[in-house]
Amino acid sequence: MRGWIAGVRPITILPLSNDPALASLWGSRALQPYSELFEAGHVIFAEGDPPSGAFLIESGRIEVSTMQLGERRVLGELGPGMLLGEMAVIDDSPRTATARALTACRLTRIDAAQFAERLTAADPVVRALLMSQLTRYRSTLATLTGNGSGRNSPPAASPEDAGAFDKIRLESELRAALERKELEVRLQPIEEIESGRVAGYEALVRWQHPERGAVSPSEFIRLAEETSLILPVGDYVLARVCDMLVELRRRGRRPLPFIAVNLSARQLAEPDMVERILDHLRSRDLPPDRLKLEITESLVLDYVRIADLLTRCHAVGMHVALDDFGTGYSNLAPLLTLDFDQIKLDASFTRALDRPRGVALVGVIVAMARALDCDLVAEGVETREQRAILHRLGCHYAQGWLVGKPVALADVLND
Repeated sequence: MRGWIAGVRPITILPLSNDPALASLWGSRALQPYSELFEAGHVIFAEGDPPSGAFLIESGRIEVSTMQLGERRVLGELGPGMLLGEMAVIDDSPRTATARALTACRLTRIDAAQFAERLTAADPVVRALLMSQLTRYRSTLATLTGNGSGRNSPPAASPEDAGAFDKIRLESELRAALERKELEVRLQPIEEIESGRVAGYEALVRWQHPERGAVSPSEFIRLAEETSLILPVGDYVLARVCDMLVELRRRGRRPLPFIAVNLSARQLAEPDMVERILDHLRSRDLPPDRLKLEITESLVLDYVRIADLLTRCHAVGMHVALDDFGTGYSNLAPLLTLDFDQIKLDASFTRALDRPRGVALVGVIVAMARALDCDLVAEGVETREQRAILHRLGCHYAQGWLVGKPVALADVLND
C-alpha cells in the first residue's frame, strides 16, 4: 500500500508479509492502523516540507540531516522512544531538516492538532520556556546552514508569553522575599459568638512587594503551590505563628488563644510534616492544642492521607479543622470516619442568610456539626444581622470583617 508523508512524494509502506526485516519488527502481530512502516532509505519528510505532523519512533533508526552551503550535513540519529519532526509542528514552520530511515522503522503519527491542543492546555511557563528554546534552536540552525531567511530576527513575545515570563519573575522575587523575611503574617480574629470574646485567630500571609505593592495572596500562594516554594513558605508561616504564640503568652494573654494555619496539598504529602510542626512547638514550650491546622475541603478527596494526619495530630493533642466546607467538593461520607475537630462554613453560606432557604440550610449544617461533636466557624460574617442569626441557630464561632480584619501582631497586642 502507499501513502503520503509530510507532503513528500508517495512512498511505499510494505505489508508485513512482503519483507522479512519488517516482519521481524512485528513478530506474528497484525499491522496496526495507527502505526506506519518504512523501508530503510525512505525519506519520511524533507527539508522545506510543511509541518503536517510529527512521529513517535516505535522501532528502527532515523537519520536527521540538513543542507549546509550546498553539502548534506548529518545532525544526528534518533531511535525508539524519541519524537521526530515535532519542532516544526510546534512553531508551525517548514521543516528545517530531512528525516531518512536508516533501518526498517515503525512510526506512530501525531497529528498537528494534538500538539496544538496539548500546548494550549500546558502550563504557560512551560510553554513559554519551550518556545524560547525553540527560537534559539531555529536561529542556531539557520546560522549553521547559512540560511537566515529571516529566522535570526526574534519574534515578538505574545501576551501569553509575557504573562508567563512575569510569572517566572514573580517566582524569583518570592524566593528573595522569603530569604529577606519580607512576607508578613497577619491574624484575623475568630469570635466565640456566645461570649463575644476572641477565642483565636487565623494566620494569613501577606506580601508587600517593594515595586508592585500588595501582591494578591491568591496569586502568590497559587504560584507557591505550583512549585516547591509552598514548603518553605509553609515553614516560614509556622515559625512565625509559633513566635506569635510565645509573644502572646509573654504578654499575659490568658487563656492563650489558638492560631489556625492552612496546609497545602504539598505540605500534606511531606511524611515528616507533623513532626516538623511539633519541633516548632517543643522548641518554644507551646501546648499543641494552641496551633490548629486547617485542611481545605478539596483535599479530603485524599482520604487515606487525611485520615493518617488526623490520627497523628490527635495523638499529640493537636486539632484539625475542615476549611471551606460547602464550596463544591462536599461529600458527607468522609465525615462519617474523618474525625475533624472543627468545620469552617464557607462565606457563601453566610451571605445566604438573608434568604429563608439559606437560614434553613445553615441550620441543618449547625445541627450536623453538633451531632458530629464539631465546633462550627461561620466565615465571611460582615453584618450584625448575620451574627444574630448564627447565634440563634447555635453556631459556635464567627469570622469576618464584622469581627475583625487581618492585622499585625502589634495591633492584636494593643487591643
